[in-house]
Formats: sequence, C-alpha cells, structure tokens
Amino acid sequence: MSSYENEIKRRRTFAIISHPDAGKTTLTEKFLLYGGAIALAGSVKGKKTAKHAVSDWMEIEKQRGISVTSSVMQFEYEGYCINILDTPGHQDFSEDTFRTLMAADSAVMVIDASKGVENQTRKLFKVCVMRHIPIFTFINKMDREARNPFDLMEEIEEELGIQTYPVNWPIGSGKEFKGVFDRKKREILAFTANNGQREVDSIAADLNDTNLEKLIGSEHYHTLVDDVELLDGAGYEFDMEKVNTGQLSPVFFGSALTNFGVEPFLENFLQMTTPPLSRNSDIGQISPFDEDFSGFVFKIQANMNKAHRDRIAFMRICSGKFEKGMEVLHVQGGKKLKLAQPQQMMAQEREIVEEAYAGDILGIFDPGIFSIGDTLCSPNRKMVFEGIPTFAPEHFNLVTQVDTLKRKQFVKGMTQIAQEGAIQIFQELDSGMEEVIVGAVGVLQFEVLEYRLKNEYHVDIRMSGLPYQYIRWIENKDVDVNSLDLMSGTKVVQDLKGNKLLLFSNSWSIQWALEHNEGLELAEFSR
Repeated sequence: MSSYENEIKRRRTFAIISHPDAGKTTLTEKFLLYGGAIALAGSVKGKKTAKHAVSDWMEIEKQRGISVTSSVMQFEYEGYCINILDTPGHQDFSEDTFRTLMAADSAVMVIDASKGVENQTRKLFKVCVMRHIPIFTFINKMDREARNPFDLMEEIEEELGIQTYPVNWPIGSGKEFKGVFDRKKREILAFTANNGQREVDSIAADLNDTNLEKLIGSEHYHTLVDDVELLDGAGYEFDMEKVNTGQLSPVFFGSALTNFGVEPFLENFLQMTTPPLSRNSDIGQISPFDEDFSGFVFKIQANMNKAHRDRIAFMRICSGKFEKGMEVLHVQGGKKLKLAQPQQMMAQEREIVEEAYAGDILGIFDPGIFSIGDTLCSPNRKMVFEGIPTFAPEHFNLVTQVDTLKRKQFVKGMTQIAQEGAIQIFQELDSGMEEVIVGAVGVLQFEVLEYRLKNEYHVDIRMSGLPYQYIRWIENKDVDVNSLDLMSGTKVVQDLKGNKLLLFSNSWSIQWALEHNEGLELAEFSR
C-alpha cells in the first residue's frame, strides 16, 4: 500500500452529538487527553476558574458554559489520525450541527444514563439516519443513579429506529457502580473513583468464577449473570455491515467525568468506524483515494482570533492530497486561488499545515468569497459536491442599528454573521440594509447576534419580534411576486442571494397561497 493510501486509511473523522449536559464536551476532552493533545482536561463547569473546555473558545460560550459553535480538533492516537467535530448541544444551534454532520463519516451519540433519549438527540439522529452514517452510542454518567440499561436500550431502539448492540454491560450505577463487563473479552473493568486518572487494570472474569461474586457482591453478580444470558440469547447479533450503514449502534457504558470506560470506547470505536467515505457530486461518487484534490466548505467563522479580525472557512477534504500553496478552483466563484496559509485547529489554537489528506478538516482564510456548501477542487477536474441545505428559521426579529453613522459596520457585521449560517437575513424587495428581518432556528441565536455585533463590530442594535412563524422559498424563478394573491399578514422578502421568499404568520396562509396561485411551488429549505 502506498504511503498516500495509508495516510487516508488511518484517518477517522467523526462528530460528537448530544443533548446539552449529557457530557459531550467532557468526553471530547478525555479523548484529547489520551491523544496527548492536551495535558489537563479543563473543567467545563468551572466558570469561576481560568479553566474552560478546550473546545469552547468563544467568549459568550465561556460565560454561559454552553457550546454555541462547532469546534474542530485533530490529534494522533495509536497510529490513527483523528479529526473530532464537536457540536453545540443546545437545540437553538442545531443548524450548525446539521452542517457539521455533513462533514463527518460517523457520529458518536452521548446519552445521559439517567435521562435517556432527549429531544435534541432525536432531531440530530434523524440527520445521521438520513445520511446512513454509522452511529456509536456512549451512555454516560454511570457513576450517578441511572435508569435500567435494558430500558435505555429499548428507548434508543424505539425512539430512534435503530438496533443496538451493547459492547459492554454496566454492573450497578451511582454509588453502587462496580464497573462494566466486556462481552467480547469476557472480562470486567472494575470502577474506582480515581479523580479522572486512567482506569485500573481489567480483571478476566469467567461468569462461573466464585471470586467474581466476592468482588462485585452477590446481588450484582446474579443480576450480571442473568443480564448477560439474556443479551447473548435474545439481543441483536453484532453485524459490522449494519453498523456501517447506520442500522445498528454499538453501545458503551461509562463515565466521562471520572474517565471510566473512555479509553476502551475510543479503542473499540477506532477499530469499528470507517476511514473517509466517498461523496456525491454532479460527476458521480468521488472516492477519497482519487488523486485529484477536492473538498467543500461546511462552516465559516469570523473573528476567531481577535488580534487578526479574520474569517476562517472550514473545509472537509474529500479526495486527494492537499499541499500548502497549491492552486485550487473555487467552483462557485469561478476563480483559481492559492491556499497559502491553511491551518489545522485545536479549538482556537492553530498551526500552519504543509499537507493534509482526504478526511482532514482545514481552516482556510476567507476574504469574504466563500459560502457554506462551496466546492474547491483541482482546476483540471471541475465538480460540485451535493449542496448543504439551509433550514427554515422558526423565529423572526426586525433588526435596526441604534447609531445610523455606523451603517458600514452594521452591514459588515450582519452580512458576515449571516454568511457563517448562524442567522439568515431577509430584506423587503428593493430596500436597503437600514433595517433587516433576521430569521433564526432558535431564539438564543438573537442573543449571540446582539453580543457579537456589540463586541466584534462595535454596533448596538434594536430588535423587535415579528409575528411570522413559517418561511418558504419560491421555487419557480419566473413568478412575478408582485402579482401573487396572498392573505394579509403574508410578506414577500428576498435573502442575501436574491432568492424570493414568503413569510407566513400561520399555516393557513401557506395553504391559501398554494390554492390561489396556480403552479406556485414552495420549498421548506434552500439548497
């Protein structure tokens, strides 16, 4: 195997998804700890100390203790080159997570053992299922009181429509948590609350061994024997093909905060999950081993470094080898570019990259020309990757600037934040940017918008709520929007790309528009 092929085969690129507070950021940090990427795991909760989660870099995230943007981290572990895409757990930032999942080859779903499947998990999971990407489940916080593991398995299967295969099985929970039983190795990993150090050595355990009963107690021993017998007899069989197509989720139990079960999970996961996958384009499937370079932009982030006031476009490499200074074609812009300062990330820390391969995530300087979903490729092989959908916002505000002398900063701030995909901007037809309608998937986005405009662009804004609940893109380009028969309370607007849209205050208005305008085609998202 050539060194080029080997480099691609050792890549693992995955996203971590969960409901807020399930322990996703803590798990991410423990992975980085094992990879030697950080020397000390920061306390996510420790807002009063100087320590914050490595992946939470934006000031507002440190203040609120939540992740609002996806972070990208790369590290080496046991011969693998790992790219972790950490995502916001809060549902108000789910659109950022949707886009990040487009750049991942598999997903790790973190579930709180006492809460089970929560709303946000359900929503994000559907995106994984839609893309048929492998899903691995880490049931966290076993050192606290937890629900019955069989109930948790059943809930995952029923709620998310996927089969489960527990790779290990918990022995007790909370104060009675004794460890986990590894079903393949037939051994017990004993739990000790060791302040987050690595686990104690595992203990080989034949379930018929009388010493095992002494080790974990009679009640736990008999429960374990019965549970394992039930799992072996009535549970789903392990099937790698089903894992690879997202139909079967391998499940692991542990406790990220105390570091228990994290390393076995990481090792199993890296063996089971796939190297970079092929991607759909307008010229067919693009293999990661294709020697022509290609990639797509899935995220744009402004002002990651206050000293530089820059914008970084995050690009997933889909095929070929990237070399610093190489010339690529920006397909949507129709121009050739030299990528002179490509960077790899560790949250906001960066280093210049000399080379990178399919599966890697690169940060490239964006002078304001990139949009989410843009394709970059070798100039000799033009292609366009499948678009990343823009989801319909559910909340709308009218936004105006307080100081009209700061119009330039206002327009720049609004446009840049909108290009990142955090908010969507709409204008009335033939109007300027003095006031704009801002749409967001979640109301917290408005708070972030106000905070960032003030702190990064020195602009104060006024926001007032609007009564709209639904938005639809007009699919027919030849429609004269001024002659549409619409209910009062329906508004015609356009987005930054000039696409025409309708804002509706209720679902009746949508039906009315379709029934009273023959041939009108409306879409819930824009590609």
